[in-house]
Amino acid sequence: MSVKNPKTDIINRLKRIEGQIRGLQNMIVNERGCSEILTQLSAVKGAINKVSEEIMKEYTKSCLIEYEQTKDEKILDDLIETISKFREI
Repeated sequence: MSVKNPKTDIINRLKRIEGQIRGLQNMIVNERGCSEILTQLSAVKGAINKVSEEIMKEYTKSCLIEYEQTKDEKILDDLIETISKFREI
């Protein structure tokens, strides 16, 4: 059984998003229908949201581990601030 590497997973997701963006550019150049373009945009937004979610999970885990080791309240304050910003997006 292989161990899942979050960094590799995120990079692979970003590469797929990059390909989707290039596809969108081609769709515009080739004057594809608005419905098709909007469908592809929706897929890109979903993919970006998933990457954001994965990064937030990893960040939260690392903050909690660091807090457990140091008991530094600033770590939790920074985490809460970041979560607040993330929710605004």
